[in-house]
Amino acid sequence: MPVVVATVRTKPGRREDVLAAFRRHTPAVHAEPGCLLYAVHSGEDRVTVIENWADQASLDAHSAGPVLEAIGAEIAEALAAPVDVAVLQPVPAGEPGKDRLPQT
Repeated sequence: MPVVVATVRTKPGRREDVLAAFRRHTPAVHAEPGCLLYAVHSGEDRVTVIENWADQASLDAHSAGPVLEAIGAEIAEALAAPVDVAVLQPVPAGEPGKDRLPQT
């Protein structure tokens, strides 16, 4: 089950614009088939999205879909750098149950 960590670096004063776009579109992402987790977090100069998808096909559909395209178009002018996207797989380590996201 793929886990995605996407980090959006924002221009000074533009973080709230980016968060507003994610607030508008996150309900539609949550409704996409295979979405187990799509959680938006923010820091001083960044917005980070943690995602968990049921399978690669669900992630591929999301990645090529209209919702992600809409988010990208809305936040493009607020970006300080290209979005950094990492697609990861869980690695069992340590205490079971604490070693991965609950949905995986």
